[in-house]
Amino acid sequence: MVAPEARVRSWVRGSDDDVRSGLLGYLSVSYGTLVLDGLVLRRTAEGRFAISFPARTDRAGRRHSYIRPADDAARREIESQILAQLGQHTEVTS
Repeated sequence: MVAPEARVRSWVRGSDDDVRSGLLGYLSVSYGTLVLDGLVLRRTAEGRFAISFPARTDRAGRRHSYIRPADDAARREIESQILAQLGQHTEVTS
């Protein structure tokens, strides 16, 4: 089975405070027949871009993903596709 392509539907830049803390913006992404809302583009402490997937935190402090890649290889592929598309937007790089 061929993995679907991730396509950015919308991008909303974070506030100035968000950007200073590493949260660059929010994404809506089409992935096959799914629409994935609530993805977050972050800049890590090391300076690389990363996509965070939505999750909730329970009372014990454990995170539970609503959606997530099946494994690290899938995460890298999805991030690569999204970041390549966002490279076309100058506000991501500033």
